[in-house]
Amino acid sequence: MQWMPHATVAAIVEDQGKFLLVEEMTERGNRFNQPAGHLEDNEKLIDAVIRETLEETAYSFKPESLLGVYHWKHEHNDTTYLRFAYIGSVSNYQPNLALDEGIVRTVWMTVEEMRRNALRMRSPQVLKCVEDYLTGQQFPLSVVTHL
Repeated sequence: MQWMPHATVAAIVEDQGKFLLVEEMTERGNRFNQPAGHLEDNEKLIDAVIRETLEETAYSFKPESLLGVYHWKHEHNDTTYLRFAYIGSVSNYQPNLALDEGIVRTVWMTVEEMRRNALRMRSPQVLKCVEDYLTGQQFPLSVVTHL
């Protein structure tokens, strides 16, 4: 069997100093994460981050730039992830939309609250993405090409 990393997407959304997160059930208990998920077959990365954000938060996501690509190997399940993190904004909240299975709730946290809860983040990528965002790191959406 050939080894392959898991391609994932994540939405980085900041509003008035707070960041959009989801609390989700995991095998290690409830954890916080950006709205995020796996790329599906024949799906563009940008479409995946829009879909995942809606499914996990009931907000429509508008990607504005690419924050970065993050490589991480999960120490508990030995899986390697490539995370494509997109910066954007949300609108059109749909409170009656059912959230994905395993999502407990959406949460808005400051970076200080995230740092205090660092052990409850789903992965080190969650806080790293916010820290990179706060430095002003971003790339145009055109950096990622879909053929």
